[in-house]
Amino acid sequence: MKIMIIEDDKVIRQELKKQLEMWGYEIVLVEDFYQIMQDFHQSDPHLILLDINLPSFNGYHWCQEIRKESQVPILFISSRTDNLDQIMAMQMGGDDFVQKPFDIPVLIAKIQAVLRRTYDFANQVSEVFSIDANKLDLRQATLSNPEGTVELTQTEMLILHSLFSHPNQFVSRDELIEACWQGDHYIDENTLSVNISRLRKKMREIGLEGFLETKKNVGYRLVEGER
Repeated sequence: MKIMIIEDDKVIRQELKKQLEMWGYEIVLVEDFYQIMQDFHQSDPHLILLDINLPSFNGYHWCQEIRKESQVPILFISSRTDNLDQIMAMQMGGDDFVQKPFDIPVLIAKIQAVLRRTYDFANQVSEVFSIDANKLDLRQATLSNPEGTVELTQTEMLILHSLFSHPNQFVSRDELIEACWQGDHYIDENTLSVNISRLRKKMREIGLEGFLETKKNVGYRLVEGER
């Protein structure tokens, strides 16, 4: 597996490279922070570690640029501790967030969890799920209907996979967290809420206002029929 590190602190960058190579990962370091997309195209990584504070444009910008053409897992690493920064990272398309200074074992655990749920899941399934005229394509990571198509991050796809598998039935928060993060004890409690919010926004783009229903203390479901 190839990991691309976008971190402007040379000491942290080199230490990450050293530690991750010890775990058997192939590492690509970004050295020119004005050529990030070129490096991304050339390296075609399986996962990206992305700092928020960078020269020129910040990590949020580069996450959005990458998301325009790829759903590669993106794990933010940052010294920012405000919950709003974490929420922003997820809303921009990030899959997870790790605060600096971080413990290498925690970072490795998160990397392994993201890679596992991304690539193991992709290799196990090939179905297209449907509710009414709405189709979830697990291979293409898209949600579509006659009004259009939206691309999904891996976490959004896992959420929808659980919900499409149980139409009109509520799926609890705990069940969704387990489906998406497979027992990763380092997941922040806001992570699911942020992903649900991001998913609702994408649904609205293709006319699916009200398709995803929330019931307090029960969970979430997709509603069949006219809305």
